[in-house]
Amino acid sequence: MVSAQRPVAVLAVAALLAALAYLGICGALFLRQRSLLYFPQPRSGDAAGELLALPMAGGPPGSQVLVSVQRRPGPKALLYFGGNAEAVAGQLPLLAAAFPEHSLYLMHYRGYGGSSGQPSEQALFADALVLFDRVRTDHDHIALLGRSLGSAVAVHLAARRPVARLVLVTPFDSIEAVASRQFPLVPVALLLQDKYRSWADAPRVEAPTLLIAAERDEVIPRAHTDALLSHFRSGLASLVVLPVDGHNAVEGFPGYVPLLREFSASRSVP
Repeated sequence: MVSAQRPVAVLAVAALLAALAYLGICGALFLRQRSLLYFPQPRSGDAAGELLALPMAGGPPGSQVLVSVQRRPGPKALLYFGGNAEAVAGQLPLLAAAFPEHSLYLMHYRGYGGSSGQPSEQALFADALVLFDRVRTDHDHIALLGRSLGSAVAVHLAARRPVARLVLVTPFDSIEAVASRQFPLVPVALLLQDKYRSWADAPRVEAPTLLIAAERDEVIPRAHTDALLSHFRSGLASLVVLPVDGHNAVEGFPGYVPLLREFSASRSVP
């Protein structure tokens, strides 16, 4: 009897240890999820632009979100929302070449580039709305460009404000879907706080939209970009796949800036 029960007991203990290890992994991912998603960078490359300080939406007195600005005469403006590990001011020269008729506003997320606070989905969405409303007082024609994580911020904003153009670089349908692919054995939907479900906002977008993807993207698999494209209204959005390797290789492609310039100047829906 004793010898028959011993294997059962060993299996029970092994199952318990495996369950505890699994719960430990899930707990660690839950507690560290924002440190795995956001990688705040210091501000750099601001020599070509000025800084605009916005009051932080819902933040304590004195808290502010910084925006790198390059002003130009005229009614057109571009709002730029960068990736999760990007010092956005470094994009000023490229964006100045790609949008020659636009004033440029590049938002430093909370915790990035001298902005106060800590990043979160709710915070980034709220700050983007504040930025749009501030820029709207000076510009009638506002385009948006969101890169990687910033694509979700741009889609959310475009679904709620009158946007002239929307450009999404290496975008995804949701962080929830991307994380589920990376952690297939983890209940991501239950654990994830910042889901960034761009697919849910896409049907509300009314602006002509251009999606730009890398042919081989190791961070955002092409299926997630295709899934997002399918949620825009028919005929409103188009996808251009650049023949590059890597999530961060898009802006180095020779045709990238001309593609942005052509789309920004176009008067027709793609």
